[in-house]
Amino acid sequence: MIKSFRHKGLRQFFETGTVAGIQPHHAGKLRLQLFALNRAQKALDLNVSAWKLHSLTGHNPAGQDVEAHWSLSVSSNWRLTFAFKEMNAVMVDYQDYH
Repeated sequence: MIKSFRHKGLRQFFETGTVAGIQPHHAGKLRLQLFALNRAQKALDLNVSAWKLHSLTGHNPAGQDVEAHWSLSVSSNWRLTFAFKEMNAVMVDYQDYH
């Protein structure tokens, strides 16, 4: 189950369906990914080849360790990133890696 979001627009999309805070053309794929993430109990539950699940390593711009974080490809540079804590998705984010 998704317990927390880092991206306000993504949280609003998940809760209400509004696309105001995301790229509208990503809505279909994000809807599928968020539905699957909300049902997942571990990252490997999301291992769909088209989503390119992979673990992140190193540090994010804030200097936090990201080894426990995972990434799904949304479209070209855009990623859905998250971590799992006690079988729940946390810190779910929507990012443009350019």
